[in-house]
Amino acid sequence: MYEFFFVLIPEYMPFLLQGALVTVQISVLSMICAISLGLLVALGRLSNLRVLRAVLAAYVEIWRNVPLIVQLLVIYFSLPQLGISLPGFWAGVLGLSLNVGAYLSEVFRAAILSVEGGQKDAGLSIGMSRVMIYRRVILPQALRIAVPTIGGYFIALLKDSALVSYIAVNELLRHGTIVISNTFKSMEIYLMVAMVYFIISFISARIVAHVERSLTPAYLRVAQAQA
Repeated sequence: MYEFFFVLIPEYMPFLLQGALVTVQISVLSMICAISLGLLVALGRLSNLRVLRAVLAAYVEIWRNVPLIVQLLVIYFSLPQLGISLPGFWAGVLGLSLNVGAYLSEVFRAAILSVEGGQKDAGLSIGMSRVMIYRRVILPQALRIAVPTIGGYFIALLKDSALVSYIAVNELLRHGTIVISNTFKSMEIYLMVAMVYFIISFISARIVAHVERSLTPAYLRVAQAQA
């Protein structure tokens, strides 16, 4: 019968939480960059510039069909051969941002198309510029539609951030691996790591749900409550 060493929890949890802080930092930064990139790519793919649409479509297809771990390894280990060297943390942010940004671009594009309809023509008919139409009419509605999906991708990004441990980023999983190399107690440590990931993801999911509710119009919240 395996004997659990619960004494490891108070001894090593502070060290694991230091790694968890890095996990949260890299995830939040990557998501901010991914949202910005995804929105720009979506707008570019809806433009009238055929070359731009083709280039952005190629980016989306390549980044969505190559494993994330391969993308991270290329950025961290291969780019220095071209004279582009990034610290592990920023290589991780870049890799995660490019990967999630490709997926979010499709989310934003679908959201924009779902609300664009005749609203663009209506805006043009009353003298609004295209920039003003998107900024004041289309994008606010599209972002509200996209929020639940964005939240789901953020939770997935939190968990995928464990892959940056392969490029020497001292996040939660790497800290757990360091502890295991010192204690040889993989069962206890991996369970502690899993528990911390669960807590972070659970809290993030609750925050996303709160944001989604706050962006839902009052009449829809009443209808959902009565359903």
